Amino acid sequence: MSQERRNRSTEAFFGRRKGKPLRDQQAARLENLMPTLAVDLSTPAPADIKSLFRHPVTAVRLEIGFGGGEHLVHRATENPETGFIGVEPFVNSMAKLLASVEEAGLSNIRTHDDDATQLLDWLPAGCIDQIDLLYPDPWPKRKHWKRRFVSQVNLERFNRVLKPGGLFCFASDIDTYIDWTLIHCRDHGGFDWTARNASDWTTPFAGWPGTRYEAKARREGRGSAYLTFKRIEKKIQR
Repeated sequence: MSQERRNRSTEAFFGRRKGKPLRDQQAARLENLMPTLAVDLSTPAPADIKSLFRHPVTAVRLEIGFGGGEHLVHRATENPETGFIGVEPFVNSMAKLLASVEEAGLSNIRTHDDDATQLLDWLPAGCIDQIDLLYPDPWPKRKHWKRRFVSQVNLERFNRVLKPGGLFCFASDIDTYIDWTLIHCRDHGGFDWTARNASDWTTPFAGWPGTRYEAKARREGRGSAYLTFKRIEKKIQR
């Protein structure tokens, strides 16, 4: 991969990686705690991805772009028998997560601080029970829509790493991105939208703690959609 030219099919992160200067404690956690949680992509992935966690887990969930980590920490605390892999390239957000992990003493979280596509390509097939993509960058300008994380290339990655019947959960307050995701999942053919009536996609996911992005959307008068797709065998186009 290092010799390959990075492009839209191999990389999906666009934007800055660092904001405000880190405080001493934050920098110390990045130096000392981060290496103990980071998934090492330089080594082959284990046959059983659950072995990444210090204590036995019965399932593995992946959250892409966890922001400040509030949702990830809530889920990890609520489900100690589940292992969570959180992906976030933004250094300040990773620092916030590490503080929460340390404070809560969580042992069921692993991290990746670079592009999610690198992790997806490293993971073995059929190893993930659920993928969460919550309030991703909507890239609202039409000329930037190709930068949206939901794409046929990345849906193929999702379909590969999810277990049969595994879930892809998507939340957004941007109508064009909601429609975009529904259309892309339909066209991919490997995902079944589980909604059977309108309330299924306007009602937050079970145990949903809310996020700061959701709160901001509500303050600005926007509602949110919560889409759940089940991984199925990809339909062959005729």
